[in-house]
Amino acid sequence: MANTPENNSDGKARQEDLPRPTEVLREARGQLAELTGMEAESVSSFERTDEGWRLEIEVLELARVPETMSLLASYEVTLDPQGALTGYRRVRRYERGRSDRR
Repeated sequence: MANTPENNSDGKARQEDLPRPTEVLREARGQLAELTGMEAESVSSFERTDEGWRLEIEVLELARVPETMSLLASYEVTLDPQGALTGYRRVRRYERGRSDRR
């Protein structure tokens, strides 16, 4: 994904020059792990935006015994159209054994 795509006449990257969604997911997980030191467990949401991509990635923040008491967190990750991470923030922290109250 290091290639810089050419732009069309309106200044946006051409569709065929953009990375595939699977490449974006793989890169986002790796970039977040490199920055935070925490491995991604799963991707719970993924969407293309006008600015690039937005994902919500679940990571293990603190392992505990029993495992159901481990602390996980959801991170919102934003990427540019080529898949380079432009920002992240923790949006939720929770115990593995707890479900959302909705």
